[in-house]
Amino acid sequence: MSKKEQVKALITKQECMTGEIFEMRIKAESIAAAAKAGQFVSLYCKEGGRLLPRHISICGIDKEKGELRLVYRIAGEGTREFSKMKAGEEITVTGPLGNGFITEDLKEGMHAVLLGGGIGIPPMLELAKTLPGEKTIVLGYRDADTFLAKEFEAYGKVLIASDNGAVGVKGNVIDAMKAEGVKGDLFFACGPKPMLRGIKEYAAEQGARAQLSLEERMACGIGACLACVCKTTKKDEHSQVNNTRICKEGPVFYAEDIEL
Repeated sequence: MSKKEQVKALITKQECMTGEIFEMRIKAESIAAAAKAGQFVSLYCKEGGRLLPRHISICGIDKEKGELRLVYRIAGEGTREFSKMKAGEEITVTGPLGNGFITEDLKEGMHAVLLGGGIGIPPMLELAKTLPGEKTIVLGYRDADTFLAKEFEAYGKVLIASDNGAVGVKGNVIDAMKAEGVKGDLFFACGPKPMLRGIKEYAAEQGARAQLSLEERMACGIGACLACVCKTTKKDEHSQVNNTRICKEGPVFYAEDIEL
């Protein structure tokens, strides 16, 4: 994990992408320099009553400009406050946080399958840019609001699923993979737990490994409060319990190391 910092970051862009999905770009040179695909940052509200930070995955990293791209959904008053901020304002940010995807495990000649569901789609974009070689990208949406889908097309073959069948395969990313007979050597995914559980099973059937980024409500975001834990298949060496912290040891885990 990269060393985290807290800085005052300049908002360089803020706009609504679709519905309640917003894009924010912030200039935070030291964080951008250290960040990698799959990590997240903590943003702090200006409203004094909202003490805990809001944790948002990194969608894009521009190391030359020293900028981070964040794509988030309004989920409460904190993210609603963020959505009303303007370019030119400052925001307090801590990062990079957590452990990202282990891209070194994708060896030459291996085929990667990237999967994102809902607000788990944004962190897969930086990964798609980062990973070399042939890639299949499977994205799951609620409806026809396929935010970011066009941008993925530059990095691999894109398959789309939607809950209501408005676009692509009707159903979820598992349905889309089965419909197209998708095979892979290494799977990377971010999304809700039922989706990740299905991907774990799908990859295992092919004898492939899967790296899963878990979505979880977090409080501190730095491993101190133990509010975001998941069950592991092995006992922790220190605590001797089958628990691990998603914000600290994760959010990315190999599928065989966690229980879903």
